[in-house]
Amino acid sequence: MREKAVEMLNVKQNGIYIDATTGLGGHAEAVLQGIGTDGRLIGIDRDDEALQRVKKRLSDSRVTLMQGNFSDMEHLLCTDGITAVDGVLFDLGVSSMQLRSPGRGFSFASDAVLDMRMDRNQKLSAFDVVSRYPENELEKILREFGEERLARKIAKAITQGRERKRIETCSELSKIVEKVYRVRGRIHPATRTFQALRIAVNQELVQLKKGLDASLNLLKQSGRLCVISYHSLEDRIVKHFMADNAKKGLLRIMTKKPITPAPEELRMNPSSRSAKLRVAEKI
Repeated sequence: MREKAVEMLNVKQNGIYIDATTGLGGHAEAVLQGIGTDGRLIGIDRDDEALQRVKKRLSDSRVTLMQGNFSDMEHLLCTDGITAVDGVLFDLGVSSMQLRSPGRGFSFASDAVLDMRMDRNQKLSAFDVVSRYPENELEKILREFGEERLARKIAKAITQGRERKRIETCSELSKIVEKVYRVRGRIHPATRTFQALRIAVNQELVQLKKGLDASLNLLKQSGRLCVISYHSLEDRIVKHFMADNAKKGLLRIMTKKPITPAPEELRMNPSSRSAKLRVAEKI
């Protein structure tokens, strides 16, 4: 939903915009086309590999790339002398590059070592969680972050499995979850488990709440906040944040219902099926 998100961001000539999840720079590139010669784009990402790639793609004096968490965007921008912006765009979740990248350990279809760190400088990895967390904590993670109905059984299978042999790779963990489910449906049985672990490792929901607060503080009057989410936990946080601040008179909600991908986009990119775009404007 790149085009729709950038359209709803209401990009203005000479404006200052934040791409809070720069990834490979697709949204950033689209925003650049509308900000004019004196506009500025700040691209933030936790992933150093992504920033190195986007640096080559967007060799432009109007672009400033920063490695860090979007929850720290106020501090990051302050170091560059920016205290107010015209728009903030979030495209949440794991990127296709991270899923495909050998050794990053995000995909249940991979033989890579369990990792799932978006920032490879942080210490905690998915391997640490699977190897060390007690059964009740694993169950809580799977239930709360994956909305996994078989959380208790999967947590038990993981703790029993690691007693026999260390669970080191994505494929080893995936097979354990498959055995619990026994039957494979349309969605791979390990999908929710991997989602839950990734959220736990990267503290995604906590960081999202902080990032939304930071974006509201930075937005100028009439500035836009656009958020693309991919699962109900993220979307719920975004929905409540916008609704709560609308009641306070701080935001005007621009999307009564979330915008979802058009049929044509779904045909071209089936992985976008769960995407939801919500937009609000600073009053």
